[in-house]
Amino acid sequence: MPKFLSLSLKTPFNASPMQLSKTLASIAISAVLLSVPFSTIAKVYNAEEYVHPVSPAKEHAKLSFVIAKQLQYQHYRQMVLDDNLSSKVFDAFLKSLDPNRTFFLAEDIKKFEKFRFLIDNNFRRGELENAFDAFNLYQKRHAERLAYTMNLLENDYSKLDFSIEEEIIIKRDELPWPANKEEQDKLTRQQLKNVIISFKLAGKDDKEIQELLIKRYKNQINRIKQTNNEDAFRIYINALAESYDPHTQYFSPRVSENFDIQMSLSLEGIGAMLQAEDGYTKVKRLVPAGPAEKAGQLKAGDRIVGVGQGVDGDIIDVIGWRLDDVVQLIRGKKGTTVRLELIPQKAKDEHKTKTIQIVRNTVKLEEQAAKKEIIEITENGQKKKIGVIDIPAFYIDFKAAQAGDPNYKSTTRDVKKLVSELKQENIDGLIIDLRNNGGGSLQEVNTLVGLFIESGPTVQVKAADGRIAQLNDESEEVNYQGPLAVLVNRLSASASEIFAGAIQDYNRGLIIGNQTFGKGTVQALQQLEQGQIKLTHAKFYRVSGDSTQNLGVIPDLIFPALYDKDDIGESSLPEALPWDQVKNVEHTNFPTVSSIFPALKSKHEKRVVSDPDFQYIQETVARIDKKKDQKTLSLNFKTRQKEYKESRQEQLEIENKRRIAKGDKPFKNIKELDDEDDILGLNDEHEDKEEDKDKKDSDSYTLLLESAHILVDYIQLQPANLVHK
Repeated sequence: MPKFLSLSLKTPFNASPMQLSKTLASIAISAVLLSVPFSTIAKVYNAEEYVHPVSPAKEHAKLSFVIAKQLQYQHYRQMVLDDNLSSKVFDAFLKSLDPNRTFFLAEDIKKFEKFRFLIDNNFRRGELENAFDAFNLYQKRHAERLAYTMNLLENDYSKLDFSIEEEIIIKRDELPWPANKEEQDKLTRQQLKNVIISFKLAGKDDKEIQELLIKRYKNQINRIKQTNNEDAFRIYINALAESYDPHTQYFSPRVSENFDIQMSLSLEGIGAMLQAEDGYTKVKRLVPAGPAEKAGQLKAGDRIVGVGQGVDGDIIDVIGWRLDDVVQLIRGKKGTTVRLELIPQKAKDEHKTKTIQIVRNTVKLEEQAAKKEIIEITENGQKKKIGVIDIPAFYIDFKAAQAGDPNYKSTTRDVKKLVSELKQENIDGLIIDLRNNGGGSLQEVNTLVGLFIESGPTVQVKAADGRIAQLNDESEEVNYQGPLAVLVNRLSASASEIFAGAIQDYNRGLIIGNQTFGKGTVQALQQLEQGQIKLTHAKFYRVSGDSTQNLGVIPDLIFPALYDKDDIGESSLPEALPWDQVKNVEHTNFPTVSSIFPALKSKHEKRVVSDPDFQYIQETVARIDKKKDQKTLSLNFKTRQKEYKESRQEQLEIENKRRIAKGDKPFKNIKELDDEDDILGLNDEHEDKEEDKDKKDSDSYTLLLESAHILVDYIQLQPANLVHK
């Protein structure tokens, strides 16, 4: 008799028939279990094992009261903490917990409704129980969804049917919450099927997909286990802070430390500002001259889905992780390598992630310095030299300046020197390239405007109490009086917008590119007993009286948008302060040349029709914009596979159209195109000539080159009586 049976036969001889029956049944079950491999025994995931309710700490009550008071009385948007604001915070809190309306049930939201108009009273009293109850229920519901997903993956993966016709709605943020568990289970199953289809289309087999997703969701379960009361408090207090405006934010002690490191630029990492969005870690912007910006592969809007250490370390899936935990993984010692798995912001193939590697380093001030180059343009038989000054940030070495160092670095000093050098080379016009420049020193943008105008106002600053101050360029000296263009894009923000706006208001030059970011507010940090709060206290206005807030600066000539303004920019952020106007300030205008704008636009449009690189940009942007309007996705694999092949074929045709027009050999198939992308993305050791070719083939250089052509047109079309020195 097998050993496991002999151990089981310990029933007393005088046992009742019922006892004997139970024993024999137990033996039968044991025999079945022990006769099959262990790996086939179903594991059932139970959400209750992963959740531990959290309660507010004593210091949280006082902190919530203090922050609420500071916001009410010190924020630019002087809102009263009343029922209206309470309702706004209520909606913001639920959205921060469940942005895609998949975790909470309709009955949960109905119960929360009694909390909607109590938040203002709760903050006045330092009461946090209602918020923590909602957070704990969210944790429970989140764990239930993860447990349900894991049970599908582990036990019912083969039963998922990809042949039936059904669709999933891509964005659910304005749809009702699921009515009941059955509807929620259906939604969770659809979401899982969608993820699996994406992996299948990217070439992964079922075993790989199953293992990868089990690992991903186990990681997310572990995140839930590690959640503490500080996480709950931070999410709730930021629902209040961000109801005032998107740049007002509470930093917990740990997050505050990360913020201080980022702002000091001493972080030994990749030089990227990150934010959490819908379970992903999203790149907000790159630090100028940082490792990521110099590597050229990471872009604003990219979503980081995995992080690996070294050139061959395993990629850890970070979907659903807390932002500060992802930051800890990415940060590391100078000289070490980190690998990032990305979903690119402008993905040519939305089903294919991209893995890049970046060597960590510190960001040095001198590496952020402005740089120059000269582009030669032949137009109508005439050769023109156009100088370009690329300004990555508005920087100044305050310590060196205060110490009296005569050689301290600053944007204005560096640009002044570069302008002098370019004038010695007899340039015919100058482009100031502010693309991707997120701003910096207000002092520097004021003095930089002064290099191109005689003395006068440059920007107005309005405080919360309504008082308006203006910054002025006091110097009569004009360092460059020749034809000028300013190149901007969606990532040109803050100080960049002040500069572009001033040049436009003075009629001093031509603004080319895309509508800028629209960051026209001023923040200050305030220390708290625990952490700190970043609070908006003023707003910028141009000398024309127009705000740069929300609307940004609209160029005179507009290029195809490489960044989606619904995704990136002030207008895409909830509760952004509105655009408005104040009284204009007197200033001396240069002679207007707006009469030549129609001719400029016409010449530009005729030229780019025959420019294969520009046409490629336009067609690629149009293709991606078309996909953006898609509301649903099919969950039938054959349908998705057909759509995927058609999309890839369209991509191949656009690429080959450009290659043929430039005299290059077209790709035979998608594999050749992908192989080329992989080589360009992973090879960091180009020869100088190859680097130069890559630069000139890039979308960025294509737009710069066309800007130079436009500036030459601008020079040639100007009235004869308008003389530039």
